Amino acid sequence: MSRSAAPSDRATTLLSRILPAYAALVVGFMVLVILEGAIVRATGSGAGCGNHWPLCNGDFFPHHPRLATIIEYTHRSMTGLCTALVAGLITWTFYARPRGDRARRAVVWSGVLLITEALLGAILVKGGYVEHNASNMRVFMQSIHFTNTMLLLAAITLTWWWLRDRQQPSRSFHNAIPAAWLALAATILVGASGSVAALADTLFPSTSLRTALLQDFSAGSPLLVRMRWIHPAAATLGLACALWLAFQLRGTLARWIISLACAQVLLGVADVLLLAPTWMQVLHLLGADLYWIALVAAAATVLAPQRQPLRETLPSSVATAASTEAA
Repeated sequence: MSRSAAPSDRATTLLSRILPAYAALVVGFMVLVILEGAIVRATGSGAGCGNHWPLCNGDFFPHHPRLATIIEYTHRSMTGLCTALVAGLITWTFYARPRGDRARRAVVWSGVLLITEALLGAILVKGGYVEHNASNMRVFMQSIHFTNTMLLLAAITLTWWWLRDRQQPSRSFHNAIPAAWLALAATILVGASGSVAALADTLFPSTSLRTALLQDFSAGSPLLVRMRWIHPAAATLGLACALWLAFQLRGTLARWIISLACAQVLLGVADVLLLAPTWMQVLHLLGADLYWIALVAAAATVLAPQRQPLRETLPSSVATAASTEAA
């Protein structure tokens, strides 16, 4: 190796070490985008930019905007910045990681799901599934949109998690595979049903807890309201699956899952008792995002454990010979 090449190699190594921190930044910013999207829905600001997408009321920058326009435009601007961050993450990951690396696959899915997310957002706006629209089609689109959001956050989380290159526990988690799949599937159901319940709280607010409970089981209530019970039922199932996974996994990730799951239960109860004010919905969603990130990382540990490098798996004599030949 020439002396002139050494600084370049050191720079490449430094960039590779910084990459996981950048990926963590993208995960955090994605969470902020999701929370701002909840504010858009809770405040009925989805039509703040009119029936225009990606422009806002036909302009790049809204003129004399009302509050709903500011909220919606802020969300679109954050989404645009998130797109740039993900594009940078894709480029950097492909530069720093070799062909076939699983972080590359995860970051590609991040890009694909980000495009899908933008298209679903456009359908919501162009189709008029915003503000006070309580149609069955909006319920369907809301569920699909939030499910895609969860998958997008999961893909970015996996990219960050696999870029860390931390040594994983040596023991096998084969018995935890069913628990991991069930926990993921149940949590996606919890998220989709939660988005529907939050939409019902926004469009049909209740004046008291008693009134809200009566509306849930009244034949005269809108279908959207009568679907609210699905969320706590799904959350109970999801909690059971998560605890099963945590029991199989143990360790730090297991403690995070249990702690965040318990926090979510408390936040969910508070959300119901307080009749779902906007700030409480955002706080509840923040807890859900953090829980989902921890669950995805735990499931990845079970379903896609890190393979040991060639040098560690081969006999020492073979590994030495391979190293000598490569040199």
